[in-house]
Amino acid sequence: PAIAAFGGMFLLMIFLDFIFEDRDIKWLAWLERPLAKLGKVDMLSVCIALVVLLVTAFTFATHAHQHGGAHVDKAQTVLISGIAGLITYMVVGGLSGYFEDKLEEDEEREHEEEEQAEREGKPKSAVLMAGKAAFFMFLYLEVLDASFSFDGVIGAFAITNDIVLMALGLGVGAMYVRSLTVYLVRQGTLDDYVYLEHGAHYAIGALAVILMVTIQYEIHEIITGLVGVLLIGWSFLSSVRRNRALAAAEGKAQGSDEKTEVSSGV
Repeated sequence: PAIAAFGGMFLLMIFLDFIFEDRDIKWLAWLERPLAKLGKVDMLSVCIALVVLLVTAFTFATHAHQHGGAHVDKAQTVLISGIAGLITYMVVGGLSGYFEDKLEEDEEREHEEEEQAEREGKPKSAVLMAGKAAFFMFLYLEVLDASFSFDGVIGAFAITNDIVLMALGLGVGAMYVRSLTVYLVRQGTLDDYVYLEHGAHYAIGALAVILMVTIQYEIHEIITGLVGVLLIGWSFLSSVRRNRALAAAEGKAQGSDEKTEVSSGV
């Protein structure tokens, strides 16, 4: 129950912050458009997460499932662990935002100093600025890596409690999936299949709900795995259909332009 509450709150905050942000590209527009309007309310995601935690603590946690089939009252444990997960997410997100803003400020300051040096004919202090920028970039990447590590480990708990399977899965993820992710980023896959990010975050939200439910009820690993696969697969197919529709629209537009040019020439 402690791990499920901590991980469920952490993953739930990731999902809520994504779904409440107003984005240019929307997958399920009927759902994301009104939620983006609600997202303008400050701290709404934190309030919803705390409400979910309270409901979970006084429903599922009062008859928490234990190994051996026993059920015990774990409401206090779930509350403390869930609040710890929320604090951890806010600390990681706050540090990430701070270092990102610091990098942007350093880049702007460096650009201003370069322009001033060019106007005055002075040498540029590129070494100092590069060193400071590199230091904050290092800290920023470390915080991001810690955040991704939290996601991976918590997601593993949503699928299985077998420590051997978790170690093998996370090891494969560290070596293979990360290399695949870097490759997809370099190829611009997310730019081509724009709904994949949405599908991944919906899968994170589903894992958060599953983690909360597993405090009392045991959910089979196949169901947990299929939920994520189906959501991501659905988002991929939606992206493919979107690209085909855009290509067809561009083809029709080009065809109409060509007909206009021919008729005007005649």
